[in-house]
Amino acid sequence: MTKKEGTIMEFFENLTADGPPFPPRFADLKKEMCGDPAALTQSWRSVLKELESATREIEQHGAEMILQVPYSDIEKGLSKAQVDRLKKTGVVIVKGGVPKEEALAWKQSLKDYIAANKDKVTGSPPPPETVVFYELYNAKAQILARTHPALIATQKYLLSLWHTSNPNSPISVRTPISYFDRLRIRPPGPSVFTLGPHIDGGSIERWEDPAFRACFRRILEGGEAWREHDPFDISPRLDANQDLYNAPNQCSIFRPWQGWTALSNTGPGEGTLRVLPMLSLATAYLILRPFFRLRSGLASDAATPADIPLDADAWVLDLDDPTFPGSTPGKTQAVTPATHPHLRIEQTIVSIPRVEPGDQVYWHTDVIHAVEREHNGPGDSSVLYIPAVPLTERNAAYLRDQRETFLRGLPSPDFPSGEGESRFVGRGRLEDIAHPDGRRMLGFEPFGQTSFLNEGERQAIAAANEVLGF
Repeated sequence: MTKKEGTIMEFFENLTADGPPFPPRFADLKKEMCGDPAALTQSWRSVLKELESATREIEQHGAEMILQVPYSDIEKGLSKAQVDRLKKTGVVIVKGGVPKEEALAWKQSLKDYIAANKDKVTGSPPPPETVVFYELYNAKAQILARTHPALIATQKYLLSLWHTSNPNSPISVRTPISYFDRLRIRPPGPSVFTLGPHIDGGSIERWEDPAFRACFRRILEGGEAWREHDPFDISPRLDANQDLYNAPNQCSIFRPWQGWTALSNTGPGEGTLRVLPMLSLATAYLILRPFFRLRSGLASDAATPADIPLDADAWVLDLDDPTFPGSTPGKTQAVTPATHPHLRIEQTIVSIPRVEPGDQVYWHTDVIHAVEREHNGPGDSSVLYIPAVPLTERNAAYLRDQRETFLRGLPSPDFPSGEGESRFVGRGRLEDIAHPDGRRMLGFEPFGQTSFLNEGERQAIAAANEVLGF
């Protein structure tokens, strides 16, 4: 289904505008999910207790918790300590790999491309304001970055940290494919819109879609089972529908790692990424939160989010309220001090450490993240959004459609439609990709392995090649 024409501005509005009330069927959904009220309450109290120490740890250590590694560590494989830290926080910065001069050349190329097509370029905020987020997907610099050997190698390694609990799950975690996304060139100064704390990849879908809900099965079991939740198990995620409402700017494929590649020297306070470096525990809280409310009388006493009592005894199970805090059908999952007070998001979401041109940043698909409101640095804060996406049959079908939009210079299938760059001069071409691995990432060469990890990988590669016409 084609997305309606629009811009990323709608994405920001999604996080700030309240949606209509939830219909009663969502209360029925809560009752369906809550098999054992006492056990679910035990889980809630257990998670809240763990959050007390986890939020204190983040307050104490801040951005030091975020793993930073040289690209050479990716090439040889991370140590167990590094992997454990990455899996705890869900965030990694890979330094180097792409030479600084090469990344800066990409940025200059993008500026030249924008200047050459200035009468047709669209983005947010719209002209005459200075565009920050460009509705560009097919620039030559974007194509070169997505197919750069260092990015391919990094994505292969990060995807390999995921596993399948079912060896027949049709996926190749060793085979990254390209997912076209936008770019940002943000000048210094305040932003006309801000991207508050949120999670991409659906909102109410986490509970409403049975397959997506299965990803969080252990959390919903109750008791201490939430501790067994495995955020790196791919098998239950393959059938999840993250976009039940055909929302613009919603990622419809399975994207384990969101990411961007820096095109500038950007540090805290300079319009950079902010993350909550807490993966499994924050997920458990997010999934359990809709089932509980403040006790009667306490809610009216909480004039501001800071007044909301966090003690577990102040909260009770409520399966009659259809509301899912921070969720709205067709919108992104928002996380605020009011909707998710126990995360203490204003104290625990931290700006990532300084990055240089060519550095890569990746965060797990379930990580809560935001963008700084202010950019007080001396120069632009610029990134290419490039995630790590594995080969599955569904992802291959998206790649097939994206291959066509690339050749025609149109926006990628997940993004608001329109004529895009079809009439631009100097856009990227297949001929710009010098090596077969890069062309394969874009769906122009068949996939293959000399041997297969399991039957599921063999099935995934065979199915993908068939979908792509090989």
